[in-house]
Amino acid sequence: MTSLSPSRLGLILALNLLSSAAWAAMASASPAELRAACDSADSATVLQPAAMAAPEARAFAMSPALLQWPGQSLAPGERVALLASARGGVQVKAGAAAQGVEQRIELAPSEAPLPPELAQRFKYLEFFGPGLRLALNAADQARLPQLLRGELLLVKEDAAGQVLAVTGLQTPGALDALYADAAGAAGELGAVVKRGRQTEFKLWAPTAQQVFLCRYVGPESPAQAVEALAFDPRSGLWQQRLTANLSGSYYRYLVEVWVPGLGRVRNRVTDPYSLSLSADSARSMVVDWADPRLQPAGWHDRRAHRQASARVRQSTDMVIYELHVRDFSIGDASVPPAQRGKYLAFTQAGSQGMRHLRALAQAGLTDVHLLPVFDLASVPEQGCRTPLVPESAAPDSPTQQAAVMKEAAQDCFNWGYDPWHYSAPEGSYASDAQRGERRIREFRQMVQALHRAGLRVGMDVVYNHTAASGQGRHSVLDRIVPGYYQRLDAKGQVERSTCCDNTATEQRMMAKLMIDSVAMWAREYRIDSFRFDLMAHQPRAVMEALQQRVNAAAGQPVQLIGEGWNFGEVANGARFVQASQLSLNGSGIGTFSDRARDAARGGSAGDNGLDVLKNQGWLNGLGYTPNRHVGTPAAATQLMSSADLLRVGLAGSLRDFELDTWRGPRLRAEQIAYGDQPAGYVSEPGEVVNYVDNHDNQTLFDINVLKLPQDTSRAERARVQLLGAALTAFSQGVAYFHAGIDVMRSKSLDRNSYDSGDWFNRLDWSYQRNFFGTGLPPAADNQAMYPWLAPLLADPGIAPGPAEIAWMRDGFRDLLKIRASSRLLRLSSAAEIRQRLRFLNTGPSQNPLVLAAEIDGQGLKDEGFARLAYFLNTSPEAQVLQLPEIAGRRYALHPVHLAPGAADPRPKREFALDAASGRVNVPGRTALVLVER
Repeated sequence: MTSLSPSRLGLILALNLLSSAAWAAMASASPAELRAACDSADSATVLQPAAMAAPEARAFAMSPALLQWPGQSLAPGERVALLASARGGVQVKAGAAAQGVEQRIELAPSEAPLPPELAQRFKYLEFFGPGLRLALNAADQARLPQLLRGELLLVKEDAAGQVLAVTGLQTPGALDALYADAAGAAGELGAVVKRGRQTEFKLWAPTAQQVFLCRYVGPESPAQAVEALAFDPRSGLWQQRLTANLSGSYYRYLVEVWVPGLGRVRNRVTDPYSLSLSADSARSMVVDWADPRLQPAGWHDRRAHRQASARVRQSTDMVIYELHVRDFSIGDASVPPAQRGKYLAFTQAGSQGMRHLRALAQAGLTDVHLLPVFDLASVPEQGCRTPLVPESAAPDSPTQQAAVMKEAAQDCFNWGYDPWHYSAPEGSYASDAQRGERRIREFRQMVQALHRAGLRVGMDVVYNHTAASGQGRHSVLDRIVPGYYQRLDAKGQVERSTCCDNTATEQRMMAKLMIDSVAMWAREYRIDSFRFDLMAHQPRAVMEALQQRVNAAAGQPVQLIGEGWNFGEVANGARFVQASQLSLNGSGIGTFSDRARDAARGGSAGDNGLDVLKNQGWLNGLGYTPNRHVGTPAAATQLMSSADLLRVGLAGSLRDFELDTWRGPRLRAEQIAYGDQPAGYVSEPGEVVNYVDNHDNQTLFDINVLKLPQDTSRAERARVQLLGAALTAFSQGVAYFHAGIDVMRSKSLDRNSYDSGDWFNRLDWSYQRNFFGTGLPPAADNQAMYPWLAPLLADPGIAPGPAEIAWMRDGFRDLLKIRASSRLLRLSSAAEIRQRLRFLNTGPSQNPLVLAAEIDGQGLKDEGFARLAYFLNTSPEAQVLQLPEIAGRRYALHPVHLAPGAADPRPKREFALDAASGRVNVPGRTALVLVER
């Protein structure tokens, strides 16, 4: 980071203080007017309109000393200048001299090489083309902080002063250089209760002209007081300390700030560091974590948390169940009606849902990962509506989805990937969203209940985007420091590659916000692990800093996993070294692997139309049971290629694991292709997350409905489901399961159920139905598929009955017991995997229908088995393998298979091993494990 000399810093501070005084003098609002603004129905007031629309922001203030303007050059006689106005009166028109300019800074072209840190941070400017690099002298650098608090434009003029080109500025680089060191050292931001006697308010708003604090006694009472906050020119913080513990009271800020194209605006805004809120996020609440109102009974007793935590000694011990708070209980009749869909449903120890989770924990599940539970913008916290869906409509009718989507904007359901406030619990899951203490206490009760059930708790977090930016109703960050927190494109527009308004965690104060937030969740709510949505949109360095900070906050290791998909404006390291699949080696941070997922399911998540049905996978018929849409059956080599990808996944996707491939050569997994990427991509097994389905895309049951032959029986569909779960259970690395995989969950073929209401996201803990055939899924994402979906939904032979659901439930628990029984299925290091794991039935002569491996347990501390072998046969028919490598072994079926209550009788009834020759007979569509004591 470019450092400022003491003399230059002193000049900057002096000028910044003078400008603060000038803006305070400019502000003419009376106390009564400010109080009225605190209570106004309008969240923004334009105090001084801009004299012109905002131009595109194509120039970059990389630091206080250097600017870059891509696409521009200077001819003889041309010049470049910064034009500024505190009041926003600048008017610029091509071919005329600028008007309304209060301050002007002439800029000199610079040919000097960029300092290394700036060259790295702004390397992406190369994609925007060559341009002008411009330098500010020392005196003008000192004026820059003052100018950044008003209207600021960059113009190119001819010798006569007529404007040839104009642009706005992207200023995060300069703001970081000016303020981030001091702001980062300033400790906690937001409303912080000190020693139970003082309340300190800190808001980072370095470009604001004035900031006022609106205080309220309650969530709906009128403003009690309005306080002017003091500006610190070193850090850019506005702050005030009041000599009272204000816990339980509410507040908002009035931020007077220049908004390009709009003018000088007074934004009434909540705190980006809000710890709790009133209903619909209208007001922030002051939180003292020692406040008894926030403490559930027994909260200080940490024994259950310690016991649950002890189940995970390393990342590869994690077995995760991904669950949505509302899905968990909204349809559970054993939960009191007022608690269905709420945090408190988890406290009903005798409910069907909690009995289900406890049974999974006893079998070997370690973690429940909750879909977004931070404050989100997509569900009304008061007055959400429940659609009236016709229960009697036909299984292939569009009527159900029409009823659901009619209310979707105002119903009570959304996945929640719409962050409004990152550090406050979502209010729609609380018993009373209007009372901010309720959401904190009840969230803690939920965590407490899960810990008591023997389960750790993980959170799905979404720091890569916000629900809105600019002056939008759900915008917070951009209304405080316009243009800083969001990632911008070459024109200064917010990037939206994530689906929504991207944030820029490469900006230091956005990184601080994310790190502070995650540390808070771990410290104050005892969250044990975190899943980062679209994590590759964040820098690796920031994620590593976050890892250190969150471990310290929790006092124990906190596992981080995330989506490492490489796409968008940051792809291939365009802006920074990403926290992506290929860039996290050695970090210990896990990413989801799409390699084995796609090989098992067939095709890819991006398939559309008939390809969804035609592109079968290893699990559902590729080359051996084609469905009627396939046409020419897949070549045997396609199945062998998929089998090799699955072997890479079973080996933890390690880069340097060696495998005899179907083509012949023995290759490292990184030499095996997955499209244009390496199949093996991690350094250690804790860096990969294995799964066959999650909340995204079709459930495993539904994708198999689309790809299996339609006449596949219910019982065989259950076997395919269990085989898919076994792929994850037997893979080295982190095991990740979508809630309901064990009860054959269906979303009636919906490929994207994020806003599909309770109807298409239901779970049945009574194990009577899986909700397949409950209508055509919502048209927005599925209508093009209706001609193929309707006949399947109408087929009465597809949906499982209670018997198949119960069989799958019990079979899944058996898989968890097997994984939990042996460290050999969750080895902690790449060295152990290379030393101990070897695949059988590989190479060009393999039978690709069967995946087989042997794992050596000799010399492994606390391992009860000398060896372990597993077999997964995807064929409907039994398969015979000749495996001389295991001849002479004293293998027996795993004790789980031999137990009286074993779900699947096939291993005990049909599996055969000739120990002398190594000849094995593996039953059709069966996963089984052998052990040697």
